[in-house]
Amino acid sequence: MPKYSRVFRRFLISYIIILIIPSIAGYMSYKTAITVTESVSIENSVTQLQKSKELLERRMAEVEGFTRQLAINQDLNILMNENGSGDASNVYGIWKMMRNVLTFGQTNDFLKHYYVYLSNYNVLLTPGSAYFRPEHYYESYYYEDMPFEKWKSTVLEGTHRSEMMPLSPFMDNKNETSVVTYMQSLPLDSFTGSSPAVVVVIIDQQKMTDLLSGITDRYGGWVHISDADGHTVGLQGTDEAHVGLLSADSSFDGEKLSQFYEDDLVITIRSDSTNWIYRAGIPRHVLMGSANQIKYITWSVTGVALFIGVAAGLLLSYRNSAPIIRIVGVMKEQFGQEGQSERNEYDFLHGNISQMLTNNRRLESELHRQAPLVRDAFFKRLLAGEFQTRDEIIAAAVQANAGLTGDTGYVGIMQVNGYPLMDNVEVLNELNAARLILKQALIDTGSSVRMTDIGSDKIVFLFTYMDEPTAVEIGKDEVTMTLERISRLAFEEYRISTTVALGGMFQAVTEVSQSFEQAKQTLDVAVHQNRKELSWFEDTRQESSTYHYPLELELRLIGTVRAGEQEEATRILHTIISQNTVHRELSYEMKQQLAGEMKGTFLKLLDQKVFIESESFEEMKNRIIAIQPAEPLEAIQVELAAVMNVLCEVVHSRKNDSHTRTVEQIKTYIESAYTDSALTLYRVAEQVERPEKYISQLFKEVTGVNLSDYLENVRMEQAAELLHNEVLTVDEIASRVGYNSSHSFRRAFKRVRGVSPSVFRQSALDG
Repeated sequence: MPKYSRVFRRFLISYIIILIIPSIAGYMSYKTAITVTESVSIENSVTQLQKSKELLERRMAEVEGFTRQLAINQDLNILMNENGSGDASNVYGIWKMMRNVLTFGQTNDFLKHYYVYLSNYNVLLTPGSAYFRPEHYYESYYYEDMPFEKWKSTVLEGTHRSEMMPLSPFMDNKNETSVVTYMQSLPLDSFTGSSPAVVVVIIDQQKMTDLLSGITDRYGGWVHISDADGHTVGLQGTDEAHVGLLSADSSFDGEKLSQFYEDDLVITIRSDSTNWIYRAGIPRHVLMGSANQIKYITWSVTGVALFIGVAAGLLLSYRNSAPIIRIVGVMKEQFGQEGQSERNEYDFLHGNISQMLTNNRRLESELHRQAPLVRDAFFKRLLAGEFQTRDEIIAAAVQANAGLTGDTGYVGIMQVNGYPLMDNVEVLNELNAARLILKQALIDTGSSVRMTDIGSDKIVFLFTYMDEPTAVEIGKDEVTMTLERISRLAFEEYRISTTVALGGMFQAVTEVSQSFEQAKQTLDVAVHQNRKELSWFEDTRQESSTYHYPLELELRLIGTVRAGEQEEATRILHTIISQNTVHRELSYEMKQQLAGEMKGTFLKLLDQKVFIESESFEEMKNRIIAIQPAEPLEAIQVELAAVMNVLCEVVHSRKNDSHTRTVEQIKTYIESAYTDSALTLYRVAEQVERPEKYISQLFKEVTGVNLSDYLENVRMEQAAELLHNEVLTVDEIASRVGYNSSHSFRRAFKRVRGVSPSVFRQSALDG
């Protein structure tokens, strides 16, 4: 069983329930069809027996009609009324009557064997013969269980009124058979004593049961006919013993039209005219032949459908449960809950996803709460020059939602005057209120301005514009007017005196920290000179005895070179030289000191492993050492820029080598694990110990192909090799190259190769 078989079982049970519902409906339809078929079969059998009964009764009615015709026959009446004693026999009359009797038996099979007994002549007339002694007749035609005397007294000399003698064994001219005897005394009004004549019709059992052969021949059953006293009149397909057991069984209802007894359907019909009981037994399996055929077809189709349904359910259950099982596995690996396998997987997912959503909402709320602090921290880092590259600044600005609108602008500082070296609570509260007023005033101007605090009495603000000359010039005038208006308004309404200083224009966001440093220098000069108006950096040229090379600027230069950002490093180097040549007038000694500091910076850079291991290390070291501090700063800038370019190229080369090794490691892992259908970007990242987004972008950058496309191409290459022979089926190949679904494999193969796997295999084999 799989590790998470409960998920699989839940899906499978759902599909089985879906199968059971139509199966129940089909079963009910099947039972209805069987019941209807059984009812129709019974009804047809009853109808068949009813028709056979009616046919037999018509034949018996014809027999009775035959006796009535004899009763009105003039010749017979003459013979019956003559005195037959003595020698005066009416031989002609007897002969004529014998001829008349012969014609009656030509219209009814039951009249093949009959005779008329004239008691006055003691003669027995049959079709074609006359027996003047009945014993002569009885020598050839007699009842096996009845002696002649009994026959004579019972049959010939008795009085009969449409009387039937039960089925009896009979010898018909040395042919043993069973017969039913119909007897009628003539004239018809003879009720007591001896009658002048008796008509006897001997009906062969076979003649009677032939009329019921529709049941016995069709169903292979049995038929039994009994008179009102229960004596057997007709019997076929069974024996008296079986009929006797049937009648004696208390569980058998003799009045019921149809009922199942043992393995037979027994149909019972009573004749209204003769009170005979017609009973037929039809084997159940014959009667239910159509129903059995329906049953066989139904069960066969149902069995095949259920088998296919269960197989489809197994496949779909596996396909639908596999992603959930993988998700549960990943979540348990991540959350460290492998030991909770007995827990319901859906509850596990629900609980953990709910927890993740709750944590996400809590984190989102916390991020919203921390957003101002994040933006403030971003501006402080930007002002401090902690970012090495422009891309890093842009990414951090987007992450902090800082909203930088351009690469060009100014950095300024607004200081609240009148609170130097005062740090009690009341003063801090006043300064806090003053800063809030000034910030709100800056916001109300509608300008694109970002602000943060430095110290308790200073606000740093940042104006940014699109990198266009006209926009910059207009922006400077706008900044001047805005800040002067805010300063005037703050003093007039709140008696807040301010000093405002702005640095030089920065032309890239990486120069914001430089503009900030210039603003600080300008503020120092403005405070020192007690200036009340707005001060710009370019308006405060300093004749300084010291050079400008702050530690943070040196660290930024080192960081950008280490990162291989040649353009940014060149801009920082240019800024350093510009600050000390354009905005300062350095003495000869200070210029030499600055040149030595910058040589030291580059020698510090060379003390990195990445540069020590490079082939150009000694050359770059000697080149830096060879720089003479006495040379002009512009010449030193050119030489250092050349060294810096070489160092950045070394960094780029090392980065490319590292990236190439990482990509090769990814390729090696994919080629060994492509058969695993659960191979994901997360697993690849885990293998190479790098973040998922990093390896995805890195792989695309180095190879020009998406990682997912590369994995698919590897799988298709392996599949193409396997398709060159007929050992494996397409489904087996799909499984071997990492696809759970053969349909997904076929679709991917056609997308990559342009043809389906089967067409590719055929063309490969034909080629």
